[in-house]
Amino acid sequence: GSARRKWKCFKALCCKGPPPPRPEYDLVCIGLTGSGKTSLLSQLCSESQENIVSTTGFSIKAVPFQNAVLNVKELGGADTIRKYWSRYYQGSQGVIFVLDSASSEDDLETARNELHSALQHPQLCTLPFLILANHQDKPAARSVQEIKKYFELEPLARGKRWILKPCSLDDMDAVKDSFTLLIHLLEERELEPSRM
Repeated sequence: GSARRKWKCFKALCCKGPPPPRPEYDLVCIGLTGSGKTSLLSQLCSESQENIVSTTGFSIKAVPFQNAVLNVKELGGADTIRKYWSRYYQGSQGVIFVLDSASSEDDLETARNELHSALQHPQLCTLPFLILANHQDKPAARSVQEIKKYFELEPLARGKRWILKPCSLDDMDAVKDSFTLLIHLLEERELEPSRM
């Protein structure tokens, strides 16, 4: 019976105990007002969509995924708030940039300028970026190819880790897949020897 006893002990050691903690990453989520940041994040957290109001300052959501928890600091996208965005960049490990694929030319240009300054910001320029071209379900939505070209991502973001993905609230699986890709980039970054 001693072998069986040993096995029982071994099993108790292995199988009890809490699951290992998932790594947590601190992300900042930016984008113009109306790009859909709050709705996407609420949906990822399975929160009710009913009373979503525009984020005026910033809000933090813990978004659980199978292999990581993303602590997302979502910054309001209004003109008056955007100039303060950079105050909240400290400590970020990655960036989510949400844009409205169906917005007016003017808004798209503003979004492009904001994305460019984020990609070049000293606290963000080395971080992985997930760029979500939201509202793909709207008739006026531009394709990811158009957005990539318009935002001049290739030349600007060369050598950076960024992912540009189409998304809409009616295809949350695709949104989750995009976030999974971002988590892979975050994990890779953790494994690298830090460059001083």
